[in-house]
Amino acid sequence: MNRPERPQVLFPIPDVQSGRDERKIAIDQVGIRGLKYPLLFADADGVAQPTIAVCDVYVALPEDRKGTHMSRLVALLESVSEPGEPPLSVATLRDLLDALVVLLEAPGGRIELAFPFFIRKLAPVSGVASRLDYEVRLVGELAGGEFRQTQTVAVPVTSLCPCSKEISEYGAHNQRSLVTIAARPRAPLFLTEIIRVAEEEASCELYGLLKRADEKYVTEYAYNNPKFVEDLVRGVAARLAADPRVDGFVVEAENFESIHNHSAYARITRGL
Repeated sequence: MNRPERPQVLFPIPDVQSGRDERKIAIDQVGIRGLKYPLLFADADGVAQPTIAVCDVYVALPEDRKGTHMSRLVALLESVSEPGEPPLSVATLRDLLDALVVLLEAPGGRIELAFPFFIRKLAPVSGVASRLDYEVRLVGELAGGEFRQTQTVAVPVTSLCPCSKEISEYGAHNQRSLVTIAARPRAPLFLTEIIRVAEEEASCELYGLLKRADEKYVTEYAYNNPKFVEDLVRGVAARLAADPRVDGFVVEAENFESIHNHSAYARITRGL
């Protein structure tokens, strides 16, 4: 099939989005949602880690403007994923938002990024290496010249029931739990720091790969460190409340009970 020839001269095309709207109603957020895009992300170690993020990118639209330029939102994500560009981090999310509002000539903007984040961990006895994944959500918003950021990490851990240990002649039921921490930082707060808080407050942390000696270690460690779901959220909340970098937080814990057909759940909110 013959393709039409590319025109030698590009004729001007009307920019409908930049036209005026006479209804005089500003739009709080307009943009794109659910776009999957490859990104490089760096945490405390500065090492760029490739990931695929689900991206929501919005801007505020003034009352007199008809529409926004959706293509520029994708172009912004493309610019940060180009080779040679510095990786995204919790400390540079503000820079991305600044670029967004300048590119779209908008009074404000919001970026939400959800992606898996991997940490290479060493088994506690054998030292065998493996990677464990954590679900991350970064949200940055710029409105009225004020910047707000929230970073959320879902951390899988082990919890062992203190009541089961107390009343049983031998053994105690345990289960995998999910501790979710959403924090609004005053200063850069790295993902690995948030993850360590959750893992250290659990009965035991998880590993992707364990040898027999490691299995013995983590089983006995959890048995000697029983935690209710209430203990999980209180322990994490106390650590976050004592951190001067944290302005507000939400801590949730869900225990996927091994002896019930339901979960145990607890939540603490401070300042969010």
